[in-house]
Amino acid sequence: MALVSPTPRRAAPDQTLALWREYRRTNDRALRDRLVLTFAPLVKYIVYKKAREIPARCEVEDFISCGLEALIHSLDRFDPAKGATLEQYAWTRIHGAVLDELRRQDWAPRSVRRWERDIDRISESFASLHGRRPATEELADALGVEPAELRRRRSEIARSNMTSLNALVMSDDETTIERIDTLASTDERLDPPHSAATTEAKEKFRAVFSALPQREREIAVMLYVKNLTLAEIGEVLGVSESRVCQIHGEMKKKLRKALEDDAEILRLVA
Repeated sequence: MALVSPTPRRAAPDQTLALWREYRRTNDRALRDRLVLTFAPLVKYIVYKKAREIPARCEVEDFISCGLEALIHSLDRFDPAKGATLEQYAWTRIHGAVLDELRRQDWAPRSVRRWERDIDRISESFASLHGRRPATEELADALGVEPAELRRRRSEIARSNMTSLNALVMSDDETTIERIDTLASTDERLDPPHSAATTEAKEKFRAVFSALPQREREIAVMLYVKNLTLAEIGEVLGVSESRVCQIHGEMKKKLRKALEDDAEILRLVA
C-alpha cells in the first residue's frame, strides 16, 4: 500500500523570522530559497482566490510567477521594526502585485469590472433564493436600472472578455477542445440542409450541361476551364469571334432557363 506523505506543517512566525534574519545576515541564496518555498503556497492561494478575475486569455502560471517575484522582493524589503510579521508583509506585497498585473492585462475600465461583479453577485443571490437565474427585467430591477441599461452593460462586459480562440475549454487524455471548436459556424455551406440542396443543384447542373450540344460544351470548357478568349476559341473552332459569342449566349439562356429554380444556390457555390 502506497504511503501518503503528510501535509507540511506551516512554519511558525518566530521560525520564519529567525530564518529571515539569518538570510539577511549571510545573504545566503539557499536560505532565501527556503523562505520562498515556505511562502510559495501563499502565492498560489492568493492567485487562485483571484482566479475568477483573471482574463480567460491569460495563463494562471503568469500570475503565479508575478506573485513569486513579489515574494522575493518582499524578503529583501521586509522591516520587522514596523510591526508586521513577515507573512503579513509578504501577503500585502503579493496581493498588490497580482492586482497590478490584473489591471495591466485587463483593458476594461474598472467601472465595467464593478458592474460585472455586481451582476454576478445579485444573480447568485437571486438563484439561491428562487432556485433559478433571474430574467433580465428582474435583474435590472434588483440593480436599480432599466433593462436597456443592463443589456448595454452586459454588452460592454462581453466585449471586454476577449479570449484566444485557441484557449482550451475541455481537455482529457483522449480529447482536446479549443474555444474555436465550440463556436457556431456562419458558413451556410456547412449546414446539412444547405449542403444537401447544393449537391442536388450541382447534379442537376451536370445533367443539363451534359444535354447541351457538343459545340456549346466545347466552348464552355475552353472559356471557363482553359480560360481562352472568344477570339482564341474562334480560331480553334474555325469560326468568327461573333459566332462564338452568339453560341455562348444561346448556351447561357438554355442553362438559365433549366436551372432557374436553383439559381440562388448555384450562385453561392459557383
